[in-house]
Amino acid sequence: MVYHPSFETMGMPDWTPDSWRKRPTQQQPVYPDPAAVEAAVRELAALPPLVTSWEVESLRQQLAEAAAGRRFLLQGGACAESFTDCRADRLTKKLKVLLQMSLVLTYGLRRRIIRVGRFAGQYAKPRSSDTETRDGVTLPTYRGDLVNGPEFTADRRTPDPQRLLRGYERAALTLNFIRSLVEGGFADLRHPEYWDLGFVRHSTRAAEYQRMVDSIGDSLRFMETLAGITAGEISRVDFFTSHEGLHLLYESAQTRQVPHREGWYNLSTHFPWIGMRTADPAGAHAEYFRGIENPVGIKVGPAMTPEWLIDLLDTLDPDRIPGRITLIHRLGHDRIADLLPPLIEAVQREGRTVLWSCDPMHGNTERTSNGYKTRRFDNILSELEQAFDIHHDIGTYLGGVHLELTGENVTECIGGARGLEEADLSRAYRSQVDPRLNYEQALETAMLIARRIQRMNGRS
Repeated sequence: MVYHPSFETMGMPDWTPDSWRKRPTQQQPVYPDPAAVEAAVRELAALPPLVTSWEVESLRQQLAEAAAGRRFLLQGGACAESFTDCRADRLTKKLKVLLQMSLVLTYGLRRRIIRVGRFAGQYAKPRSSDTETRDGVTLPTYRGDLVNGPEFTADRRTPDPQRLLRGYERAALTLNFIRSLVEGGFADLRHPEYWDLGFVRHSTRAAEYQRMVDSIGDSLRFMETLAGITAGEISRVDFFTSHEGLHLLYESAQTRQVPHREGWYNLSTHFPWIGMRTADPAGAHAEYFRGIENPVGIKVGPAMTPEWLIDLLDTLDPDRIPGRITLIHRLGHDRIADLLPPLIEAVQREGRTVLWSCDPMHGNTERTSNGYKTRRFDNILSELEQAFDIHHDIGTYLGGVHLELTGENVTECIGGARGLEEADLSRAYRSQVDPRLNYEQALETAMLIARRIQRMNGRS
């Protein structure tokens, strides 16, 4: 049985940050020491928030504009963050690739880009089984660094509540560093050449990317000269964080009320999402998510029916607040043509306005002959291409993309401009959970999205 602590909350009549404890729970770890869990959660609840309510409200407004076709959401980062990844070089590279991608998308789409990182909290992962067996030994499955360690030993696999505090600390360090970079001018749009990750030195698309960089730099310098805009006004960009709101003890402990605003905010992140494994409208996760003011993402997988989706929308967004819901479909390149249209049409019949985003990663996972979990770049692009076509044909707007990626030169996904093959995977396969696009594949994806939307808009 999963243990939940009983800490008091100031609440609304029918919802509190821990009212989810009265509902069926899924994907929650089993802790051996209830007293240690309660102590850790109480300490976590007393720590300062990681984000602010006005940042959350700003993101919700921007997502509403994206749903109306005026912005585009770029959401990307690690499949599961590791505590050891909280290093300046790795965080810098991750920020660089997202900035480069947003630059390409801004150039191609002629729309403002919402930048959301899958970091500063993506430390917990859902799993298909509670246990794992190797050579006759059965241990708890690895559920992410927020819960336990990946090493297959009894000590490391036992869920440890102190990891909740370590996760908070790593998230705070990550956010502090990212904010310092952004506020300090690292994201200065006039100098995108500073973000170079080596892509332009060897990629087959180097010349195309360099033309974009030069064109944007010329345009911004012209705007400064013509309009007299100071450098400070264009050197900073908004940057938001997101993670799956999976571990309900962690999420509810950092959910609080703030002065001069109504409602409750999850202040561990700007943009939490609910995954397919926990998307039961009558379950604990839906109960928790329905009460927070944050914009909410919903992962939509192949098992999602139109009836299930509408039930979730009625539960999580009864007041139909603009920017509240982002539907992130992850259906697979071979199934999206059959599965996506009925879902879109069901939402249309309800008269709802949501932001549609495509996650072309999760539905295209496979295992190679040598045992590696991977994704084929061609299949990822195929799902994206089909998603744009389907939304366009039905009359809706695909306003976002959700990617698992890294700023490192890993070899985890097959294909891309340099044609990685199965034999290349062993060279630099570093993910503990799911395969990610490397920086070159990620930027190539952004360039192909930009080119696709240019064609749809009739621009060369």
